[in-house]
Amino acid sequence: MRKTFFCIDSHACGNPVRVVAGGGPILPHLPIADRRALFLRDHDWIRTALMFEPRGHDIMSGAIFYPPWREDCDVAVLFIEVSGCLPMCGAGTIGLSTVLIEEGLVTPRVPGILSLETPAGRVDVRYEMEGDRVASVRLFNVPSYLHARDVVAEVEGLGPLSVDIAYGGNFYAVVEPQAHWPGLSGAAETVSLSQRLLCALQGVVEPVHPENPDIRGLHHVIWCDAPRAGGDGRGAVFYGDRAIDRSPGGTGTFARMAQLHGRGRLAVGASWRNESPIGTIFEGRIEEAVRIGPFAGIRPSLGAWARITGHNTIFVDDRDPLRHGFQIA
Repeated sequence: MRKTFFCIDSHACGNPVRVVAGGGPILPHLPIADRRALFLRDHDWIRTALMFEPRGHDIMSGAIFYPPWREDCDVAVLFIEVSGCLPMCGAGTIGLSTVLIEEGLVTPRVPGILSLETPAGRVDVRYEMEGDRVASVRLFNVPSYLHARDVVAEVEGLGPLSVDIAYGGNFYAVVEPQAHWPGLSGAAETVSLSQRLLCALQGVVEPVHPENPDIRGLHHVIWCDAPRAGGDGRGAVFYGDRAIDRSPGGTGTFARMAQLHGRGRLAVGASWRNESPIGTIFEGRIEEAVRIGPFAGIRPSLGAWARITGHNTIFVDDRDPLRHGFQIA
């Protein structure tokens, strides 16, 4: 048996986003958080087949879209990438929104605004057109917050490292330059440090979202440094086993803004231009202050762009011993 997936590939400020427009699993019409649980239980092989080699690679992100459960949303989405089926993905939202509008796959109820039902909550995307192409988008994220400050972990080969834990749709260890880490270096070193840091943080901190206990655990790191290409700061987002986001990182930028706000360094209404490892920029802004359970948080937004790179018909053949993908350790 051969399973066929029709995908529309794109990139969001440099990070690949593969949108599954055909061939995704049929799921019952439930809230997308419940459909996510079913997908993880019964269909996660689709994620690994489309995201891992030989059909994907270590930095692959993607999305599968469905009719919404919520009446105030235009579309529901599952975010798939090498690190799992995520509650929220900023780059995935930017790429998905561009694909849905340019390819005519969804007609928003309100022209110029696409409302997404994500496992993390409702996300609104405002988009600007140039002719029949999406020029740019601004996504308004779920509430974000600083979860814990000054968490210290003993990192192998480095020594003690102090990090903040912040939520921007996923939980992040936010690392700023300090005595044992002077700042960003090459990608290979950042990957190695991220792997060691996440290992060191196991058993030290296990964040759980105060309003959604299904959102838990620490799987992402954002390494923060001084800008080089006109931003207010620069960040390298680590996810999966060895991936460095080529964009500034959507949920990473939100987590960074929540961390800065929580430390009193970024006010409501202020902007934060976050620079990626390749020099592209997400233009973040704190829209308002909110409460997330017992935490003071923010509702952030960011402006960015994506471009479609092509249509891709992908086969997953039962005769292929590598049909569900692989990663090299």
